[in-house]
Amino acid sequence: MTTTSQEAFLRAFHAERPAVTADAFADGRAADGRSSYELLCDRVAGHGRVLDLGCGDGLLLELLARTGGRRLAGVDLSPEALALARCRPLPTGTTLSESRAQDLPFADDTFDACVSHMALMLMGEVEQVAAEVARVLRPGGTLACVIGGGAVGGEAYELFIGLLRSAIETAPAGQRIPALGDRRTRSRAGLDSVLAPVGFAPVDWETVPIDLSGPVEQVWDALSGVYDVGPLDPATVESLRAAFLTGAKNLTAPDGVVPCGMNVHLVTARLTAKRAADVTVSPR
Repeated sequence: MTTTSQEAFLRAFHAERPAVTADAFADGRAADGRSSYELLCDRVAGHGRVLDLGCGDGLLLELLARTGGRRLAGVDLSPEALALARCRPLPTGTTLSESRAQDLPFADDTFDACVSHMALMLMGEVEQVAAEVARVLRPGGTLACVIGGGAVGGEAYELFIGLLRSAIETAPAGQRIPALGDRRTRSRAGLDSVLAPVGFAPVDWETVPIDLSGPVEQVWDALSGVYDVGPLDPATVESLRAAFLTGAKNLTAPDGVVPCGMNVHLVTARLTAKRAADVTVSPR
């Protein structure tokens, strides 16, 4: 599956659900009470010029804007998501661009930091993405990302994933998503192999459990936003929902809360040297 086909799928999906990532993760909390978005903000504290790579509906940019005096920019493939981002209270001069991460519309050394929440792991041509991020960061700049890390334990998330896998196995090929991203971005060694050639130091890699627990319908809404559900026909989705609600009854606490959690990887890397990677970068 080509990068173009992957991006066509992502555009179509986010045209229907432009705020899906924020809807799923905004209320999720780490053990210290912060969301994964807030944890990411902390990793770029002190940086004034920040790019959000795959900014979606702009929630992370809004949180970054709480630090006054920042110059912010966001890029995303989805015009629908960017339309939502433009409605947020962002600083005057914030740049929001419908652009590919493989071809960023910014000059060299424009930013002090680049952040990405649950987006880097979806991108194809990841060497090109790394080269572009290194190009637009100043020497010494920071790349900070949140990457999905799978289930925490045997709760609602694992119940959902098991049911989803069964539904996908019996679905026609046309109702299955393309392979998204590059698996190297989902491990420390893999990400180092991508980032080191363009001048990044070894990544700092921290796995953080995020609590997504809540009433069963809230948990369903969060989990059913995964990409694999998008192409399934309505009858299959409804069957999946019914099976999840039935299974979740055995997990529900007396107060009506369904326990649900997943891990994320909080990743930070510093650009220590500007090195040209063996990729072709479009001239500016």
